[in-house]
Amino acid sequence: MAFPASHLKILDYNRVIISLRDLKVSDFLQQIEAKFILHPAANADLPGPTHFAMYLGQQWYLLQARPGTYDAQDPVASLDVSILQNNLLGPILGITNPRTDKNIDFVGGIRGTSELEKRVQQGTAQVAFKLYPTSIAQLLAVADAGLIMPPKSTWFEPKLRSGLIIHRLDD
Repeated sequence: MAFPASHLKILDYNRVIISLRDLKVSDFLQQIEAKFILHPAANADLPGPTHFAMYLGQQWYLLQARPGTYDAQDPVASLDVSILQNNLLGPILGITNPRTDKNIDFVGGIRGTSELEKRVQQGTAQVAFKLYPTSIAQLLAVADAGLIMPPKSTWFEPKLRSGLIIHRLDD
């Protein structure tokens, strides 16, 4: 191992959406409320998993996944990235493949909440979502089940420098 596991941290990996496409903001919010409990919020603080912060129109909102909108026993479906994708990004915004869709971009948690606000305020994105970080336990549960993590679901820190060769000196 290049560094101790105790030094490894998974940060949030957030989403910014370039356009609501043809949706009016009021229709967008109404559709969200079918799958999420939605409240205006003072900031992007998240109380825990299954909660999301959404920045839209200079306003933060707190979203909480409604019970029954995801399978809590499925290690992939219960990840926050999957809950958001399966209940909002896909069905409401038509983002079926986040790897290739040009309407979505990703912001690593190390860049902070201010980057999400900046993109919306500057008009390069119409809405931003802050996600609760995937936990090590969730990552291990997916691996133990022999499954694959969804795209852009983990942002690890520290990052290993690309191109470096690591050799333990105590071998």
